[in-house]
Amino acid sequence: MLAALPFYAALAPSAGYAEPAIGQFEIKSLDAEPGEIEFQSQNDYSFGQPRLKTALDDHGDEVGDGNSVVRQRHALELEFGFTRTFKGRIGIEYEKERSEFEPGQPSGTHYDALKLDEIGGELIWAAFPRHGDGVGLGFVVEYEQPLSGEGPKHLIGGPIFEWASGAWQATFNPLLIQHFGGERNDDGKTDEKLDFAYTARIIYEQSRSISWAIEAYGTIERLGSTGSPSDEAEIFGDFNQHRIGPVVYWTTAIEGVGRSPFRPAAADGDDDEETPAMTIGFGFLKGLNDNTPDTTLKLSFEAFF
Repeated sequence: MLAALPFYAALAPSAGYAEPAIGQFEIKSLDAEPGEIEFQSQNDYSFGQPRLKTALDDHGDEVGDGNSVVRQRHALELEFGFTRTFKGRIGIEYEKERSEFEPGQPSGTHYDALKLDEIGGELIWAAFPRHGDGVGLGFVVEYEQPLSGEGPKHLIGGPIFEWASGAWQATFNPLLIQHFGGERNDDGKTDEKLDFAYTARIIYEQSRSISWAIEAYGTIERLGSTGSPSDEAEIFGDFNQHRIGPVVYWTTAIEGVGRSPFRPAAADGDDDEETPAMTIGFGFLKGLNDNTPDTTLKLSFEAFF
């Protein structure tokens, strides 16, 4: 697959201006196991999309807003555990996103075909791992490369906070997102802005098989006066998006006992009884403002080996 990426890149045109960076609807964890491989499929489908806004620019041309509007996304990733405090991941992402606006196009929102949109990689370091109850602290850094020479690249990083008590766990991951490159505005500058994003979850592990969660995801576009706004951003301003909703996770062993994805191994590493397992997540996220789709359906699949 990776050998074919240059071919796909030539077929994947996309808008080059810096939209608000909307990450996958996934909660990072500090749990790392040496030699463990995890396959992930993160998928989302959005309904009730924000209305497309149009206006005339300084040249009298009709332009569309710069909001990030995606009907569906599919990410395929492989995660590798290097030590009990360090793990990494590589992946690809497919998107069905709103078409770049063309003056005079019929009203309403139009979408491109589903296409391979970007590749990326991340590293997570558990500075203070959590073993059972208590708190944990770690850090994540991620790089995203679009498969179009026009699109902006993203460097993402921030801390991961974990807390657990009995069957309850909570995770909070605030992130800074630096944009690089992309389309130039009338002044010849790219919009290398800094966004803020967050993921948060409170989860109750009812049993080894069933867990119930409330999850929240959001992006605040452009911190302060960072970057050089695109022509569209100068007209319409920035777009923030926020979502929250319930998610249920079902875990089952592929063989033997299986490993819970929400309960890290004991500090002494005595987890020989645990064998490969898979987790399926399903949930609905409600949009909290006019810039966000009314409803986003989340569907995830994870397998641990």
